[in-house]
Amino acid sequence: MITALYPGSFDPVTHGHLDIATRASKIFDRLIIGVYARPQKELLFTVEERVKLMEEAVAHLPNVEVRAYSGLTVDFARAVGAKVIIRGLRMSADFELEFDMALMNKKLADDVETLCMMTAARYQFLSSSLLKEVAQLGGCLEEFVPKHVAVALRKKYFPLAEVKST
Repeated sequence: MITALYPGSFDPVTHGHLDIATRASKIFDRLIIGVYARPQKELLFTVEERVKLMEEAVAHLPNVEVRAYSGLTVDFARAVGAKVIIRGLRMSADFELEFDMALMNKKLADDVETLCMMTAARYQFLSSSLLKEVAQLGGCLEEFVPKHVAVALRKKYFPLAEVKST
C-alpha cells in the first residue's frame, strides 16, 4: 500500500487544490492532505477551520484523510508513512520553487520522493491569494471554490451580512 502526502496551507481550498487531490487519490492507495499550521504566515482561516473546510471538500474521496501538521513536511511524511509528497504546479514559475524544495526534501529525507502534478488548465491562474482578493471585493466565488468554502469566505469578509450560497 502506497501512501502519499499532499501538503499545503489551503487558505482556502480551491477547485485547483481539489483537482490535484482527486487525481492523486486515484493513483495512490491512501492520500493524506496535510494542512500546514504556519504561524509565520498571515492566514485568513485558522488551521482548524482549514482542516474542516478541506474535510468537507474531500468527503466523497474514501481513501483521503485530512490532518493538520507543523514542522518539516518530510518529517510529517515519515510520521504518517508517506513515501511520496505531491505538489501541484500551476505554471512554470511554480516549477523553480518546487524544484528547489524537492531537492532540499531529498537531502533531508532520501526515502521520500516528490511528485509534481500539473494543475488542470482551467485552474492554472487560480491562487488562494487572488481568490481572497476577489472575495474581499464581493466577487462571485463558486466557480473557484466549493460552495461551503464560498460561504466561509463571505462570513470572514462580511461577518454582519446575511451570507448565502449562490
